[in-house]
Amino acid sequence: MAEHRSMQRAALLDAARALLSEGGTEALTFPALAERTGLARSSVYEYFRSRAAVVEELCEADFPVWAAEVAAAMERAGSAEGKVEAYVRQQLALVGDRRHRAVVAISASELDAGAREKIRAAHGGLVAMIVEALGELGHEQPRLAAMLVQGIVDAAVRRIELGAAEDPAVITDAAAAMALRGVRG
Repeated sequence: MAEHRSMQRAALLDAARALLSEGGTEALTFPALAERTGLARSSVYEYFRSRAAVVEELCEADFPVWAAEVAAAMERAGSAEGKVEAYVRQQLALVGDRRHRAVVAISASELDAGAREKIRAAHGGLVAMIVEALGELGHEQPRLAAMLVQGIVDAAVRRIELGAAEDPAVITDAAAAMALRGVRG
């Protein structure tokens, strides 16, 4: 029974990722989750009390995996500058990934204070990854510099998500170059 519930919960989260990826937060409804998973709508409420609860669990499941991929890319870099570039490039490489698309859609949704705080903490952990590299580069305020680099990433993500006229590779190159010029300061 526990295994069945676990499989159903995983199927619901997978369906939620797909819905968020395809249609944003408006698409994430309990009737749509029920339809995607073949469950009765009332059964969805047995797993999640609200849409915010679905979103919160997606963040708890997906954000650490996404952050680990960014951390691994940074570890492969040989220098502090290389780590900054890897930080930018890996996040932008993940834009097309359903997990990332779900996290982006989630950040735009109406969540309760607890869910918003968990997302803020997860983003804080992501930004913390680059603080050490910026300290190695001699920044007096590496945390501030990290937040500004993340701002470049966030702007590039929005540009890619909007389906900008530029190719995503061009946006990624421009974001990486801008971040590197800024951290060399």
